[in-house]
Amino acid sequence: MAFANFVLYRRIKDFRLPIVAVRARKGIEPAYIHKSIFNQNFYTMKKIALSLILCVFGSALFAQQLASNEKSTNTPPAENAAFHWTETSFDFGKIKVNNPVTHEFTFMNAGDAPLVISSVQASCGCTVAKYSKDPVTPGSSGFVKATYNAAKVGVFTKTITVNSNTEDGIIQLVIKGEVVE
Repeated sequence: MAFANFVLYRRIKDFRLPIVAVRARKGIEPAYIHKSIFNQNFYTMKKIALSLILCVFGSALFAQQLASNEKSTNTPPAENAAFHWTETSFDFGKIKVNNPVTHEFTFMNAGDAPLVISSVQASCGCTVAKYSKDPVTPGSSGFVKATYNAAKVGVFTKTITVNSNTEDGIIQLVIKGEVVE
């Protein structure tokens, strides 16, 4: 009886691998499974290639970051505005009910650029704030005036948030006291 060789295909892990089969007396028995170099090393080569690509991009990003840090250290410092407050907190002590009280916080621009206050916000509606709306030149003074309407008996602590073009950007002023009858 003559033996005939032919190729069958078997699906293993989503790949079609050729199987050389030999016809035997009791059916078809696989003689060996042909594994190509591509199928064996496909995932290993893919991992190596991906690792190399990530290393190249990572080193390129790191080199750019170092270059940007070198540029930033060589540039002269920018001009900034800076607050120098005479005080940032004020205690009214004991005040009478329904008697509005006012305190003016003063500051000096200790920076090299004009200081601009963009907004002043009180922590509640019982406090009203007014401020220097014009730019404060270096060495000049400005103000933030807080008026508290003492309508309720008890101890109070209120904050006034000042937004400006300084390096910190935001500063909080505090007024406190006790309202008595």
